[in-house]
Amino acid sequence: MSLQSPWLSLLALGLMLLAVFCGAAIRRRWPEHHTNRETIELLQTTVMLLATFAAIVLGLLITSAKSDFDDLQNDIRSFSATLVQLDYGLQDIGPQTAPIRQSLVRYAAAATAAVWRDQPAPPGNYYPNIPPSHTPGLSTAAPVLGQMLERTNSALEALAPKTPAETRRQTAAQRLMNVAIDQRWRIVEASQGTLSSPFFAVLVFWTVVIYLCFGLSAPLNRINLMALTLSALALSSALFVIIDLYTPFSGPFTVSSLPMRAAIEQMLKQPGNTPPPWPPGCQPDASTC
Repeated sequence: MSLQSPWLSLLALGLMLLAVFCGAAIRRRWPEHHTNRETIELLQTTVMLLATFAAIVLGLLITSAKSDFDDLQNDIRSFSATLVQLDYGLQDIGPQTAPIRQSLVRYAAAATAAVWRDQPAPPGNYYPNIPPSHTPGLSTAAPVLGQMLERTNSALEALAPKTPAETRRQTAAQRLMNVAIDQRWRIVEASQGTLSSPFFAVLVFWTVVIYLCFGLSAPLNRINLMALTLSALALSSALFVIIDLYTPFSGPFTVSSLPMRAAIEQMLKQPGNTPPPWPPGCQPDASTC
């Protein structure tokens, strides 16, 4: 099962509840002298220490995941703003940059549709539809989308300015293009997440041990069972939040696509920047169509 799957939190919940029942079954078979007050107090102290340590680790993981999530959202805002600035810079060069600007807005729309597949695609038929098989995640879509942006960069480099003013504007636009490419790769890298599967498995193991000790230390009556079930549900929801924050383009916690959509809308408002329809059957990674 993939680490990105939300079913992992339900699996952790099931393991914690199973550990409670296993602990209760073991407790019923214990010899009487193993259930004295000193033994139970030692067990409860051990559980308290382990639960405190697990709570600290969970808190740090949630803080780290939320920080990475917010940083990615800020990177997307910066990337969207750079695309709009680049479009303005290309417009200042002259009408000969119209194909480059149209290629840029095509890339922005295709990237938005490919990355946020659970949301409505940008309106229009001027951009290619990247098949889902190419894009189970942003990192897999990177080669196809990267080729589109690199072709736009190559077209910008191939411009032949005729005046010193055009040369300066082309140089400024080239700098913005380099910034956009760098920002895009930062987003691609950040979208892959950094949660370690072995570490997550160890964390789940700690919680299972805690609930096993809970079953050993107290009789499993209705009140205790309800309290343990609610606490296990709350803990598994925290694990779900951690997993989902590390998959920022899918699930309930998703980085907003509004900055990219606003950038596309702003670029399409500029004169002569509405691309013609994308030819049917033309591949998204084709150099010419």
